[in-house]
Amino acid sequence: MRIWLTHRSAWYTMSAAAATVLAVGTGGLVAATSAAASPATSGGPHCTASITRNNFGTANSGPYGGDQTVWRYTITNRHCMRVRIITYGATVQSIRVPDRHGHIKNVALGFRTLKEYVDLDSPPPTSPNFGGPYFGETIGRYANRIGGASFKLNGTTYTLPVNNGPNTLHGGFVGWGNRIWQHPTVVAGHGRISLTMSLVAPNGDEGSGLLPGTNNFEPNCSIPSAPATTCTGFPAQVTTHITYSLDNANRLWIRYRAHNDDAHLSTVINLTNHTYFNLAGEASGPAYAQRVLINANRFTPTDANLIPTGAEVPVAGTPFDFRSFHSIGERISDATAPQGDQLVLAHGYDHNWILNRSGPTFAGLRFAAAATDPRSGRALVVWTNEPGVQFYTGNFLDGHLVGISGHTYRQAEPAELPVHRPEGRKVLQLNNHLPVRRSLTIAARGAPPPHRAAGRHRLCGQCGSPKADEHPSDMDATCPPGSPAGG
Repeated sequence: MRIWLTHRSAWYTMSAAAATVLAVGTGGLVAATSAAASPATSGGPHCTASITRNNFGTANSGPYGGDQTVWRYTITNRHCMRVRIITYGATVQSIRVPDRHGHIKNVALGFRTLKEYVDLDSPPPTSPNFGGPYFGETIGRYANRIGGASFKLNGTTYTLPVNNGPNTLHGGFVGWGNRIWQHPTVVAGHGRISLTMSLVAPNGDEGSGLLPGTNNFEPNCSIPSAPATTCTGFPAQVTTHITYSLDNANRLWIRYRAHNDDAHLSTVINLTNHTYFNLAGEASGPAYAQRVLINANRFTPTDANLIPTGAEVPVAGTPFDFRSFHSIGERISDATAPQGDQLVLAHGYDHNWILNRSGPTFAGLRFAAAATDPRSGRALVVWTNEPGVQFYTGNFLDGHLVGISGHTYRQAEPAELPVHRPEGRKVLQLNNHLPVRRSLTIAARGAPPPHRAAGRHRLCGQCGSPKADEHPSDMDATCPPGSPAGG
């Protein structure tokens, strides 16, 4: 499953920020409190908080850099939650968390080797594996689709590589998930361990050298089967820092900070983490029985190319009504229901929900969505100040990919729950499927001061499992000490 947060039009000067928290426990789901998840109090496992690094191999970023070493960092907290992150694509490889009984499993889909990430995760059109699932990647410069592979900004039309129908998906042929992030830095203290790395994306990123002073990164901006074209790429050099932090409350924080280095050019940006989740455990089988709740009365339908039509449709009476918990598989095939044609177009759920401005709050953020696995008791909770959330059910996984545990991945094996935005505390994923006119813009110098945004994801695995009819205001997302084991 995948949930990502979206935002509306905004104007940002020089830099922008966003944050998300992904926390793991097994208690109730929602609470406006900062109490920590505490597996230890219910007899859960104990570990020494640590971070280690090992050489994961060598990869090449193509026109963005020669052969470089890729490092893998393993962050472990006191409750034995373990997150592995590689500098290739600033990618989350795995997230191991306990269930209600203290049994630890990886809940994130991924690959075992660096070669698999290079060859299979998001390879360019010249690869026989062109496309890819983007498992765990940091997506940029622009996550999700830009309709027609072009956008207009400050009177100038910019053109981009076409890699998804008529659109640009996830930044083009060689997105930020294909590049080796630099200067990894570790900081420990205050109950958390943090890993920060950075990437400098050039002016003309993913372009053919058409903008003044830019390099030819993509001589051909079409897939090999189409007539050759050139494109401008994205304007302005952007420096981005991403920080992953794991705390002892079983929360994984992701913070993005993006800075426009150009004194004259503005640009668009839309960052996200592309992790797929199966809360029962990676490769444990279909996630159809796992339940999802989204705090939204409306959603945005798409056209046949998965670009929003601009309509805002009430979810009531449709398969898109997740205002109370529903299993993923309960209505995913109901093509005859109102708005059921949307499930046909997307091959499942792959849509944006417009979040309500009401509901529980936590640390200055508002409850957006939650997912639970009844078998294990694990739960994932999303908090944000963004106006939208995207829910995706792995619709294009067809069984040809072999994951980190040696098992194949198919639709309904995962779902996704991310959040995005440039500069901010932990942003797992923010904007998607929104027309580019509603994207985030980082202005050149002299623009108005930026508005800051933040989001939180909490993945719970150690407290009680919510009932199907339980409202989020009746649940506790923080898994405080003494929470029940669930059942």
